[in-house]
Parts: sequence; C-alpha cells; structure tokens
Amino acid sequence: MTTVLVSGCNRGIGLQLCRQFADRGDDVIGICRTTSDELGKLDIRVISGIDVGSGESMPTLKSAIGDQHIDVLVNNAGILRSDELGSLDYEAMLEQYRVNALGPLRVTEALLENLKHGSKIVIITSRVGSIGDNSSGGYYGYRASKTAVNQIGINLKHDLTPRGIAVALLHPGLVATDMTGVQGISPADAARGLIERIDGLNLENTGGFWHAEGYELPW
Repeated sequence: MTTVLVSGCNRGIGLQLCRQFADRGDDVIGICRTTSDELGKLDIRVISGIDVGSGESMPTLKSAIGDQHIDVLVNNAGILRSDELGSLDYEAMLEQYRVNALGPLRVTEALLENLKHGSKIVIITSRVGSIGDNSSGGYYGYRASKTAVNQIGINLKHDLTPRGIAVALLHPGLVATDMTGVQGISPADAARGLIERIDGLNLENTGGFWHAEGYELPW
C-alpha cells in the first residue's frame, strides 16, 4: 500500500487530495494546524497542531510519524495575502515566505529519514512564481514566495536524486478555494490533475515545473 502524506489537508485542494488518495486505497496521513468537519469524515489519519510556517511543531510531527515510510510527500499548505506597491505589508510578505517557501523545506527536512529510494516529494506551487510568465505584476509577497519555493524544489532535486527520490513542482491551476475568492475550477478537478502528475513522477522527469493539466511551465 502506498503511504501519502499531505500538508494543509483540512480544506480546499489538500482535503480533496486526501479524499481521492484514500478513495483509491492509499494509506493517507493529513497534517494541518486545525482539523475540520469535512476532514473528520475521511478515513485517514490526521495529525493536527502542525504549523509548517514555524519549526516549533516539527518535533511533534517527527514523533507522530516515527519510522513510518512515506512514499509520497505532498507539500500543499500555503497562504495568499493581497498587496500592491505603495501599501506593502512586509510582515505579511515574510509570513507568506515562511509558509509557502520555507514550509515545504521544513517538512521535507523533518521527514527526510522517512523518505526512501522510490519516494516522491511534491510541492504545490503556482505559476505566479514564474518569472518568465509574469505579465501582470502585483502580489509581491505571494509571487516571491512561490519563486523561492521553486528554487528550493530544484535544490531538493539535486540533493535527493542520488537517493532515488524524485521531486515535482506542480501548479494546480486557478482553483475555487477560500484563498482565491472561490474563483476557478473545483478543488476536486484540481486534485485529479495533480494526482495524475504525481503518478507520472519519476527520476526521469524529476525537477520539473508542471501545470496539473500536464504541460511544463516556464521558470
């Protein structure tokens, strides 16, 4: 049985990923700060009280996972804060960096010994982190945090390829969640596309920046 761990599992894309992985028979572990009623209805293991934006709860996460092998680590937790030039909130920008960029690295490093040859690491990023695709500007903090996590993902690819661990940076599309103001495709449709990309991830295509629909995105 494949063991999948998903961060940010209590709503939106993370909740749908957990549901769909569990529905097909995978052993699913969800981690989040606080659980939700919908999450509680799923037949998965939930570890709450985990804030990926801080290192304080990482010992708790490591202790809860123990020596359990993880086949797929999905770093999904993220936040978005609107901003614009002239009224930038630099603390909010740092908060996004701590969660969106350092969060996936923090969780991956905490669970490094649980990842073995053949494991996969997925970072749910965004095409707004693409420098080549930036045609509108705005969202200074969010864009910068996603550009940073893309670089982190490539670093992980280089460090972990010798260990047989593949890494993917995946953009889910514009998804109708609380974070986006409920605009875009459904979280269920986004999750289906992401799972297809995760299933196809291997050491031959490790380090790619992919849209959930299956095409590569510019850096």
